[in-house]
Amino acid sequence: MKPQKFDYVRAETAQEAVDMLAELGGDARIMAGGQSLMAVLNMRLAQPAVLIDISRTADLKYLRADKTHLSVGAATTQGTLEWSGELPRQLPLLTQVFPFISHFQIRNKGTVCGSVAHADPSAELPLSLALLGGEVVLRNRKRKRTVAAEDFFQGMLMTAKAPDELVEEVRFPLAREDQRFAFTEFSARHGDFAIASVGAMRDGRITRLAVGGVSDRPVVMQWEDLQRGDWEGVLNDLAWDLQAQDDHHASAQFRRHLVRRLGLQILGRISE
Repeated sequence: MKPQKFDYVRAETAQEAVDMLAELGGDARIMAGGQSLMAVLNMRLAQPAVLIDISRTADLKYLRADKTHLSVGAATTQGTLEWSGELPRQLPLLTQVFPFISHFQIRNKGTVCGSVAHADPSAELPLSLALLGGEVVLRNRKRKRTVAAEDFFQGMLMTAKAPDELVEEVRFPLAREDQRFAFTEFSARHGDFAIASVGAMRDGRITRLAVGGVSDRPVVMQWEDLQRGDWEGVLNDLAWDLQAQDDHHASAQFRRHLVRRLGLQILGRISE
């Protein structure tokens, strides 16, 4: 299929982009890398009247680290973050995640914020942001607001973003030396969307585990003083709580199996 006819405009600044959104509202969609959006347009799952291209917006292309977070601007590609020399120190989880995200050609064009805004429940970056307890900065013509990742993702391709808001940046908490991280996923072929993905982090006595590809959004669980002997029980409970559904990719039973098996693998890695 081909997309419905639309107009194309290029924003030169973030302010231009939010001004256009204020005027056009639900008739417009933001395009940065376009790697998710163009597929949605081709299938006519979205039919905007106008595409606002922010890919060359200089004030949205940045990686900014402070004492607690790494902020990623809306026009920053996944590849820019992946190949940042500071990534292994700042966000070691993402060094494990990026090799699973499609292929390097896609990461070279697709943006970090675009993946988060698209909110595909099988996508790796939304899961990573939720697992780490990150934030999404939303901006419209009048104000900015910051939304916790756990509140931003609201369902299949659904977020807390209003039609006149731009996902201006996402903020990943910086890793500390005493934290441990692990990630893996199962897909039909390398580079495909995950049938199930699991990430985990250990922070002192706290264990956090995130599952993608099973529910309609990334699901994060947290336990204090989780013991090895409890792993199978809590993972089995989680596998059932996610209410997996059958589809043409996998059965609900197989997805529950993956949550248990991948979960055990990942918990073992952060406990070594």
